[in-house]
Amino acid sequence: MKTTVEIADPLFHSARAYCVEKGLTFRQLVESGVRMAMKQPNDSNKFRLKPFGFQGEGQIVRDWSEIQNLIYSGRGDE
Repeated sequence: MKTTVEIADPLFHSARAYCVEKGLTFRQLVESGVRMAMKQPNDSNKFRLKPFGFQGEGQIVRDWSEIQNLIYSGRGDE
């Protein structure tokens, strides 16, 4: 089927250069782009973090600067 699509000139020129580089026709690029867009997962397939928990009372941090020093030790000026 033939159709007309309007896209920005810079995008068109980039796409044409890409086609030349990859040995594709512009039609092949557009068709593969449409297929990829249609394969995108819908909202029901979003990543969901599983609930988690821990035993005990946790860690009490009284001095974050000590932890920061441990994290950044060996990186940069000291």
